Amino acid sequence: MTRRRIGILTSGGDSPGMNAAVWAAVRIGAGAGMQILGVRDGYKGLMDENVVELTTDRIEDVLDRGGTFLGTARCKEMLTEEGRAQAVRTIQKFGMEGLIVVGGDGSYQGARTLSQRGVPTVGLPGTIDNDLSYTDYTIGFDTALNTVCDSVLKIRDTMRSHDRVGIVEVMGRHCGDIALNAAVACGADYVLVPEMQYAEEFDLSNVARRVEHIYRTTRTYATIVLAEGVCYDMEHRAHVFRRRLEAATGHSVRETVLGYTQRGGSPSIYDRRLAINMADRAIQLLAQRVGNRVVGRRGGEIFDMDIMEALNMPRTFDRPLYDLANRLAGD
Repeated sequence: MTRRRIGILTSGGDSPGMNAAVWAAVRIGAGAGMQILGVRDGYKGLMDENVVELTTDRIEDVLDRGGTFLGTARCKEMLTEEGRAQAVRTIQKFGMEGLIVVGGDGSYQGARTLSQRGVPTVGLPGTIDNDLSYTDYTIGFDTALNTVCDSVLKIRDTMRSHDRVGIVEVMGRHCGDIALNAAVACGADYVLVPEMQYAEEFDLSNVARRVEHIYRTTRTYATIVLAEGVCYDMEHRAHVFRRRLEAATGHSVRETVLGYTQRGGSPSIYDRRLAINMADRAIQLLAQRVGNRVVGRRGGEIFDMDIMEALNMPRTFDRPLYDLANRLAGD
């Protein structure tokens, strides 16, 4: 009896837990009598027909590894009709009866396109930014948040030693979830997120007043968390912000850009569990030949929904958490 073939790829920015999702899909798929094919380098692998069989022994050591062993790459061809047609041809050539896509918003757009062309596709939310509105958490967000918190606390130690203000720039182009949650967890003195960029709270004078109040009343150091999406069109955001704040307050200010450190590292237990549970739901869906779905977690439960419905959900900003961050900082 011929086993059903299911493909899996990781796309977009790498995030901790992507490997765990692939690991779980292979093991659960094998138990369900499926053959899992890995597509290397995301959608580019569909252009290049770069497909490998993933057996249980081949993936045995990837569960706790960061990054994605399948690789990921940009693929402009998926934006063209010719590229999409090539993707479908590759899927058909290798006999894939379904495809699991682990990635963010852009990756989901590709999955939606393939679903519209008759390929049963299931998306798993793999992005550290936590910027997919339909799910409470994305795979990799918890690990990235722990990495950021660890860094912020270490930087604070040095700011305390030298009586300085520390600005820590974290990832989050359109979504400030990493910055906001880290600021609350670390007790930062101010947080700047793209969702509030054009509100009164973003005024530099407010930041300066907060710093001046701290230096005048409690201590001679402060910590500010800055999401990269704030003034995203500005080069060297943290550096420019540092110079402006230094000029406004007269205090010594230093900036640190955490960059890609947030994407790497072994996934947290939470992210591994999340990836495994989501991969399990994806295999269940494809076993029933159900596609055009995405998997998420809401209210502690794993669920799936239509991919177009998920992509069309407006983003909501956690204003209560933002207000809590300000109250914790002394507002």
